[in-house]
Amino acid sequence: MIVTSEETLTANGLAHHVIRWGDRPVDVVLCHGFLDIAWSFDAVARELASAGHGVAAFDWRGHGQSEWIGLGGYYHFPDYVLDLDELLPQITDAPVHLLGHSMGGSACAMFAAARPEKLATLTLVEGIGPPEMEPREPTARLRAWLDGVARVRTNEPRPMTDARAALRRMRVQNPTLPDDLGLFLVGKSTRRVDGGLRWSFDPLHKTFSPRPFEPGQFEALLASIETPTLVVAGERGFRLADEKNRIDRIPNHRFVEIPDVGHMIHWFEPLALASALLAFLTSDGP
Repeated sequence: MIVTSEETLTANGLAHHVIRWGDRPVDVVLCHGFLDIAWSFDAVARELASAGHGVAAFDWRGHGQSEWIGLGGYYHFPDYVLDLDELLPQITDAPVHLLGHSMGGSACAMFAAARPEKLATLTLVEGIGPPEMEPREPTARLRAWLDGVARVRTNEPRPMTDARAALRRMRVQNPTLPDDLGLFLVGKSTRRVDGGLRWSFDPLHKTFSPRPFEPGQFEALLASIETPTLVVAGERGFRLADEKNRIDRIPNHRFVEIPDVGHMIHWFEPLALASALLAFLTSDGP
């Protein structure tokens, strides 16, 4: 039986919710994506722990049970990287196998470029950076950010009536989400308020970033990654027009495609993802 434990660690001035699976020293750290939570890796983590690894995952700032940023703050990618830089030494003092999904993969790639000595391997699951998103024009982008933040601060969100209502919301993006997994995730990613439930993530996450994603700068970071890297994609995942170019910039990489699954590989094919990761960790390299 795989035991789990939870704790709160402070990194970059914010309280972070951390989960551990198994009783071994942590050597694998899992980083979730946009509007997701650490608990969504539960099935993957249990497989890794059963194979002899010590596994940890955490909620990024403004997600799950981790603290939201304070008044006047915002969520920028370098903030996540700094959070990770201060969080990892509190989880383990040895180089880790770091896995990031989607947004978490982008942050982990940035971290790997800057801190290669802290990693044994890197795994990017649907996490080689977002597509270029409109608006690109700087003034329009800034205006969209200002308007979005104003809406978040002035509009009071309506609570969802119950867990089933929250599950229906989740199925808008993931219509095949089964009841057992969906209700488990709802239970871990909502907070009870007057009138029902609200998502635990900070609604500021759903506003436009004031600065557009710069593929050229991100590709330069990918090119500087020294760590052996596994890139995992879903056959029906978020495929980018410049995907091959981005992946090819990573010097020491292996690519694996998981068949018949979309973006949320760790939700719908956790055993396949765990198997791909274990095969990579026991191989001689990409």
